[in-house]
Amino acid sequence: MFNGLFGITHLSNAQTRSITAENVYGEKGKGGMAEVSDTPQSEVAKIAQLWDGPNNSGARELGQKWKVRPCISLPQESTTTIMDVDGPGTIQHIWMTVESKRFRDLILRAYWDGETAPSVEVPVGDFFCNGWKMPANILAIPINVNPSGALNCYLPMPFRKHARITVENRSPEDQGGFFYAINYALGELGEGEACFHAQFRRTNPLPYKQDYVILDGVKGHGHYVGTYMAWQQNSDGWWGEANSRPSSTPTGSSPPSAARALRITSAGLGASKQTSRRLSWATRT
Repeated sequence: MFNGLFGITHLSNAQTRSITAENVYGEKGKGGMAEVSDTPQSEVAKIAQLWDGPNNSGARELGQKWKVRPCISLPQESTTTIMDVDGPGTIQHIWMTVESKRFRDLILRAYWDGETAPSVEVPVGDFFCNGWKMPANILAIPINVNPSGALNCYLPMPFRKHARITVENRSPEDQGGFFYAINYALGELGEGEACFHAQFRRTNPLPYKQDYVILDGVKGHGHYVGTYMAWQQNSDGWWGEANSRPSSTPTGSSPPSAARALRITSAGLGASKQTSRRLSWATRT
């Protein structure tokens, strides 16, 4: 039985770190050390984030250690890096907050161990189970969204060599007030630790009587974690009732225990607009 508190009493030599707008690499002893300055800190310049000066007017009088840079601005139609660290390690918690009108315009991507294609590619809102650019309270072990708009993810995300996380702003306007924190632990990983993957798919509209494919073509040894789905009813007399149909088939000449392809579909009779966030853990082959 899964319990999110199991392992809390286990001691380890891992070193915890926290990345924020004030400490963009999560370096030891660098938290809250941003300075009131019109020129960017060297770390901010290195990670190539926009420096718009001290963005907390109160800190201009209080100075260092008083939240000089609590958030960042995301330039229009560009991508900003918010994590870029070497491993091995595991992301333990991601916190963000931003205006809900940008939930679908901001695309969250995560790259593990130097890969060129992202393992995570999901709009910020849908990643935190908030579709339609509308805030919704979520109370669950992996995802927690509070009434004040704090977006929290507690799904562990291991990386062996490197972790890079970016946010793309696809809107035609700069987005100010993007707050974030990424808490992670540096330490050796076990052989059985798998990488985290999440994808976003959207079909609008879903044709009448056609199955909606939630997940398809996932291969290798791993776990299917779950799906967040949001739909809009476009057909009178249908309330979104449907059946999911998972199937697993061997691939190639590999034994079934070594390599299988996973496919999950959802069947319903009503015409609808479907969006989904897909989650899976899969080891690399």
